[in-house]
Amino acid sequence: MEHSAALAFLALPFLQRALLAGLLIGLASSYYGVFVVQRGLAFLGDGLAHAALGGVALALLLGGEPLWIAVPFTVLVAVGIVWVTERTQLGADTAIGVFFAVAMALGIIFLSLRQSYTADAITYMFGSLLAVGRVDLWAAGGVAAMTLAAVPLWGRWAYATFDRESALADRLPVRRDDYLLAVLVAVTIVVAAKVVGIVLLSSFLTIPAASARLVSSRFAAMTIVAVALGGLSVIAGLYLSYVLDLPSGATIVLTQTACFILAFIVGKVRHAA
Repeated sequence: MEHSAALAFLALPFLQRALLAGLLIGLASSYYGVFVVQRGLAFLGDGLAHAALGGVALALLLGGEPLWIAVPFTVLVAVGIVWVTERTQLGADTAIGVFFAVAMALGIIFLSLRQSYTADAITYMFGSLLAVGRVDLWAAGGVAAMTLAAVPLWGRWAYATFDRESALADRLPVRRDDYLLAVLVAVTIVVAAKVVGIVLLSSFLTIPAASARLVSSRFAAMTIVAVALGGLSVIAGLYLSYVLDLPSGATIVLTQTACFILAFIVGKVRHAA
């Protein structure tokens, strides 16, 4: 029975698209997540996810493709957060909270002007991995390509993550990298919103990275473990959602949560030993 279920799971075209899109997004989100978690910016995932709702609502109001309007909208919010953080005495969490509230308010107004909650709005709110189309798949591929292109910057980003002042003293482009990382995270979040939904989106960015931090003593190992957990949780979660007939996004998040609990236990055992 399990063998036939696995064969059916791999044979269905819509599940193949869902698996590929989920893997691309899961791997990219987990990679950026290690920097977000290590810098204490886990709230950034929530802030940009809800900012994406404002972009989706604006797209629905204008009658455009949500992805192409939500991406620049959310990127502007991400850039605004970094700009305010660097030019004021406000902490990053405060700046995120301000932009979070503004973007959400705009989203509510845009939806009210449209005077209807369409299927697209519901899809972005709660996710629909099984409804991933060709445009979404190409967008996920674009995110994966951007992530691969950014991998050579890992060492520089890691240095700034652990010792920002020394990185600035060494004349590294730390501030420019802050903007770049924020933009890449914003784009990844918008594309991921269609996969897992805005309500659960921050989990893709934080849970695999947080799990990896519990069992890894070095940042390089944390990065590798986080990416591996991000990919495996998508595969296992999507398969379980197919077999148990459960919502795919929520099942993936619960799979990530199971990994977190296991990592917590392993970390405690290792520490006790």
